[in-house]
Amino acid sequence: MMGRDGWRVRLENGFKLDLNRFARRGYVRPGFVTGPVGISWTSSYWGHLGSALLWADMSGPFEGSFQIKLGKLDQRIILLRRPRHFGGGQWYFVCPVTNRCASVLWKPPGAYRFCSRHTWGRRVAYHSQFLSPTDRAWHGKSKINRRLCEMGELDPEEWEFPPKPKWMRWRTYERFEKRFEQHERELDRGTDCPRGGEPSAERKRGGR
Repeated sequence: MMGRDGWRVRLENGFKLDLNRFARRGYVRPGFVTGPVGISWTSSYWGHLGSALLWADMSGPFEGSFQIKLGKLDQRIILLRRPRHFGGGQWYFVCPVTNRCASVLWKPPGAYRFCSRHTWGRRVAYHSQFLSPTDRAWHGKSKINRRLCEMGELDPEEWEFPPKPKWMRWRTYERFEKRFEQHERELDRGTDCPRGGEPSAERKRGGR
């Protein structure tokens, strides 16, 4: 059941479809028909959350389709390819409720299908919205580190801020760096060491 009046459900406690991440991992491939591909969701607290099968048809020049089977859910979602300003194209889900393009769809706890974040409105919130300002800063730094390390195939435990992945544009990397530095400034205002009071082990830092 979705959040009652006055309650907000955490999106991360449900299921997430990230089309760009699926493409990076080869689960879907622009220009091809793929599937079935098995995926699963896990949580550091709850453990295994669920498993699903995915199919995708991205063989057309402008429109495709995506199908997911998760338990009793069998949902088909339209895919659209939009031109990029610097050339090429980018594939998106089409939210079944808002008809807006989105790279990520969510199925919060109690929901019966995947939709865009805008569909759920104030009934849901991201995990970071439940955190204190200091915890949000630590969470933001960790999220940037994990994402860059995943792209660069590095161990996030060895890096505080990893170097630029080979294929990433410098402009994109510098945006990550500015956000990371903003989180550090927020921590400087609130605390001098990680939660628990003990300094963290020294880790490597990338950059130009």
